Amino acid sequence: MSAEATGALAALNERFLLDFPHEAARELEAMPAGEAAAVLAAAAPRAVVRAWQALAPDVAREVLARLPATLAAHLLGEAEPAAAAAALAQLDAEERRRFLGALEPQVARELGELLAYPEDSAGRLMDPRVRPLRAGSSVAEALARLRALQRRGLRELFVVDDQGRLAGRVEIQDLATADEGEPLRALTRGIIAVVRDLDAREAVVVLLQQHPITVLPVVNHAGRFVGVIRQPELVAALERETSVDIQTMVGASRDERALSGPWFAVRKRLPWLQVNLLTAFLAAAVVGIFESTIAKVTALAVLLPVVAGQSGNAGAQALAVTMRGLVLREIGVRQWRQVLGKEAAAGLLNGFAVAATTALGVYVWSGSLGLVLVISAAMVISMIAAGVAGALVPVLLHRFGQDPATASSIILTTVTDVVGFFSFLGIATAAASLLELAPG
Repeated sequence: MSAEATGALAALNERFLLDFPHEAARELEAMPAGEAAAVLAAAAPRAVVRAWQALAPDVAREVLARLPATLAAHLLGEAEPAAAAAALAQLDAEERRRFLGALEPQVARELGELLAYPEDSAGRLMDPRVRPLRAGSSVAEALARLRALQRRGLRELFVVDDQGRLAGRVEIQDLATADEGEPLRALTRGIIAVVRDLDAREAVVVLLQQHPITVLPVVNHAGRFVGVIRQPELVAALERETSVDIQTMVGASRDERALSGPWFAVRKRLPWLQVNLLTAFLAAAVVGIFESTIAKVTALAVLLPVVAGQSGNAGAQALAVTMRGLVLREIGVRQWRQVLGKEAAAGLLNGFAVAATTALGVYVWSGSLGLVLVISAAMVISMIAAGVAGALVPVLLHRFGQDPATASSIILTTVTDVVGFFSFLGIATAAASLLELAPG
């Protein structure tokens, strides 16, 4: 080929890259990576940025590795940060550091921040090495791309548009049985669920509980497909989130592990233990207010834990149900009236049922009708209050931007103890002058 023809072909390629970057990306994806890199290297640097950033992340990585170092640095510096980060995420740590080291410090820092997903984010759980399919490709092209993956166990692949945005999914069975000339768009199904890379792990757990999925696609802020979270990671996220809620409910740090150092455990637990001690003194102060009544009727001291125990259990039930509703987004802060009304009604009905059983036991033990009336009334009141408190504590924490699981068990225990003691002893004091409370 003459020099003039070579120059004309290079000029046409450059014009094509500039004016039709998405079409050029599709053509480049069909070539071997070395050949695609040669095409880009032959064009002016300004002409290749848009076409390179339109490539699928795995192809962009392979092409990047075969480009001259100066052109690779130019692409990473001039491309959209999300596209550059998606390509870098495909590399191992050593290669990634090498590419970032060739960039200007500000650009390298920006890309490094995009690559360093927060600890509890969806980006940390995802596999970024999954290759998407182009919506405009044919079944034959999709099958060729699938064979190039050389990975087993895939049940579905994800489809992106020309901008790399998630457009749908294709079942492997549909792909295998379709005519090779059929457009991939005809086989594309809707997305069941999707999560953003910076979404918290709780969002992943919510989607897992709401939808029958084994693979969850991940997109960035622009809607571009960046990876998937596979079933093992989904299950691990569910287990981890459940265990974290158990820890935080009782005032333990979500960061603590079974083999964490003792000083770390003390530093995280001690503040809530001190809070718990103060609240215990508050409950004890309520008992102290009615010390004279207890001195006169010692049976009250025996029955006091019964009221507190039942109200505590009722509150814990309401707390668990309300927290689950908040986590699964079945309810929001705006539904607080309905939630509190439901728990108050449940507390009333449960209170009457428990009070009837308690009254029978107390009468057999003490023979005092006055004591039976006092503990029955206190049981109903404390059960209602416990149900309302169990629903109100997580709702208030959520309303003020706190994790509803944070030490909610400690807060609830204080509320139920204070209400249970106060109702029982208050009613007993009021009734002391009217009824005979002592056994016998």
